[in-house]
Amino acid sequence: MAAAQGPLEPLVRLAETARNLAWIFLIFRLFANDGRDESLRPTRPVIITLALVQLLQPVLLLIEARAAPGSTAIDVAFEVSAALNMLVAIGALVLLHNLYVGASMAARRVLRWSGVALACLWGYDLNLYTIAYLSGQEPGLLLALRGVLSGVMIGVLVLGANARSAELEFRPSRAVTFQTLSLLVIGSYLVLMIFVTKSLSMLGGDLGRATQVIFLALAGMAAVLWLPSERARAWLRVMATKHLFQHRYDYREEWLRFTRTVGSASVGAGASGMPSFQERAIKAIADITDSPAGLLLAPNEEAQLELVARSNWPTIAVPAIAADYELSSLLEQHNHILDLDDVRAGNDHFGEVALVPEWLIEAEDVWALVPLVHFDRLVGTIVLARPRIERRLDWEDYDLLKVVGQQLASYLAEQSGQQALMEASRFDEFNRRIAFVMHDIKNLASQLSLLARNAEKHADNPEFRADMLVTLRNSSDKLTNLLARLGRYGSGQSQERRSVDLAAMAKGLAKRFEVTHPLQLTRADAAVVMADNEGLEQAIMHLIQNAIDASDPETPIYLDVSSDGLNGQFDIIDTGSGMSPGFIRNGLFKPFVSSKDGGFGIGAFEAREIVKAMGGRVNVESREGLGTRFSIILPLREAAEILAKEEQPKSGEVA
Repeated sequence: MAAAQGPLEPLVRLAETARNLAWIFLIFRLFANDGRDESLRPTRPVIITLALVQLLQPVLLLIEARAAPGSTAIDVAFEVSAALNMLVAIGALVLLHNLYVGASMAARRVLRWSGVALACLWGYDLNLYTIAYLSGQEPGLLLALRGVLSGVMIGVLVLGANARSAELEFRPSRAVTFQTLSLLVIGSYLVLMIFVTKSLSMLGGDLGRATQVIFLALAGMAAVLWLPSERARAWLRVMATKHLFQHRYDYREEWLRFTRTVGSASVGAGASGMPSFQERAIKAIADITDSPAGLLLAPNEEAQLELVARSNWPTIAVPAIAADYELSSLLEQHNHILDLDDVRAGNDHFGEVALVPEWLIEAEDVWALVPLVHFDRLVGTIVLARPRIERRLDWEDYDLLKVVGQQLASYLAEQSGQQALMEASRFDEFNRRIAFVMHDIKNLASQLSLLARNAEKHADNPEFRADMLVTLRNSSDKLTNLLARLGRYGSGQSQERRSVDLAAMAKGLAKRFEVTHPLQLTRADAAVVMADNEGLEQAIMHLIQNAIDASDPETPIYLDVSSDGLNGQFDIIDTGSGMSPGFIRNGLFKPFVSSKDGGFGIGAFEAREIVKAMGGRVNVESREGLGTRFSIILPLREAAEILAKEEQPKSGEVA
């Protein structure tokens, strides 16, 4: 109607009065629907007063119609009409404020959209009639835009009348918010420029112009320095995300899902059976960031990271030493989540760019490294695959992953402690049984020794007795050696070390096994080490027997002897079934854990303990379905002599 006849026509102004009365009645009904129409009786007189004031508009319209054109009565009627409309708008806004403030939290969700629409309508009218009263004439532009605003607010009122309006919330996207913030910053900058420029122009003369030039130059320099700054833009994004958005994560739901994944063995179970705790730990963190796969790396005895388990990531090739001890130290010290995209871009925070291994850099699917720190000690590291929907890690990811990583680290540390207690308990039982075995063997050795001595005294046939004595003495010596070995078991001590030629030992073992299983010597470099010959041979025999058990009868076992100038290395290589990373870390060198049916599970453990007692170490690399390589590494004779001299007390020092 206003568009067709004009906003100042009498019929249009009467329709406006009817509209305002309808809005006042709507406010009254909102009070009634909220259940406060009886308890807030003082509101009724206010509503009635507003309605009566609004009904004065037709009277003023009649006065204007009867007054002569250009008379003072028309101007007075216009001012009174504007003032009355201002009073009605103020009263309506006060009622809306009381309506919302006095409502319960549940009622506010229902009133939200209707309150916003009515507040916008009455607020616009208040500004419109205030300008009209002060200027003495109707503002044409505001009157023209009034219809647009009314149409939009009617849509909001319809939305508020919907039964599901309480569930609707205004949540702008991050892009819209950042663009709006940018516009606000630009607008504020322009307003400041205009204000300062106008203020300085009042100074006049050369001083004003010089000040304007200096201000513009400084403002331009600040904009040039700030806009390209990635750190400044990142800080602005983080602050806007923290304070303008609700959290992306539902922390209650995420924590419940994390607990279910870690605590339920059925989560993630596949065709291979129930997942291990390490696999569930990977999945628990990967699910938070929607990562499809992950790896668990853990530090070994030398603080180097090794693969422990993988979840849904069979294709990625992980070296035997996944990362050096320096990266473990950095993760442990700073407990910093590494964004691999930042590392690839060369963004260095704590020196991690030089420490992240190449295989992680080259694998484009690797997204992040989450350290698991428990009491300032690195328990492990989760490697997360890139999510299916490409995105960058943000502050909320860092906060949540760090907390979850600490919780998961405590679980892993607790599991390691429980395993250590179980092993100690089983060792105690084993030691008790060995004590009886040692007692019986000792008695047998004593009896054989006595028999040998009696035979020497009562021999009737010298030749026969001589042969018997040789046999008995050999048996006695073997039993005595067995007792000595059992007495040293687990003590970390070894017999006197002598020069041992690893190449000669390898050739002898290959010849010894040629009847039972083929052994091939692939390399036999000169490598003379300091070791207990009998103990070293026993350790190698254990590992060769394990390789034979894991291989087909006709498949050869390969022996390789090499030297790097400091250490000699004896490799036992098979192409058998191989072992999983989890078994290598948690079962291979643990006593009483065996992958063979009926195995006692002590061979590999004893081999490692024997070699450690000689100052060496045992390394293992294995891939399921491909085979296994055991490496015994011992210092060469020359290096061992140098180390022995350095360990001796210096002359003049008290030992």
